[in-house]
Amino acid sequence: MTEHSLWRFSRALHRAINDRHFRDIEALLDEDVEWALYGPIDMFPFFGARQGKDAVLDVIRQLADNFHVRRFDRESIMLGADSAASMLRYSLTALDSSKPISLRVAQFAQFKAGKLVSMRVLIDTFDLVEQALGRAIHLPKMTSVG
Repeated sequence: MTEHSLWRFSRALHRAINDRHFRDIEALLDEDVEWALYGPIDMFPFFGARQGKDAVLDVIRQLADNFHVRRFDRESIMLGADSAASMLRYSLTALDSSKPISLRVAQFAQFKAGKLVSMRVLIDTFDLVEQALGRAIHLPKMTSVG
């Protein structure tokens, strides 16, 4: 049985972020890869949609410039022949402040011939923004009328 493409991609992504070793991740990206990290682009300019290998590599380099992955746990995962969906909990360190950051993400990946062709990542951004700001965000109370 061959190894699922997600496992190779996951290892290569973490090596790229933590060790700035980009050669393996570059080999696993389709030339026309679609990539989207959904979150507050104003605070984190590497969020948003990108198209193509060079644009995605630029995002991965920006992640490596800003964070170190201390740990990640897979909460749940579903694998298809050429697809994967997972819920992950990450423990990161912000490189500019050495501040720990914890976040949850939902990740949806599609592969073709062992290369990533599409990645969508939904991030628990409310918690992330509070951690980045270093304070709680107070929203107005919502009440029901009735």
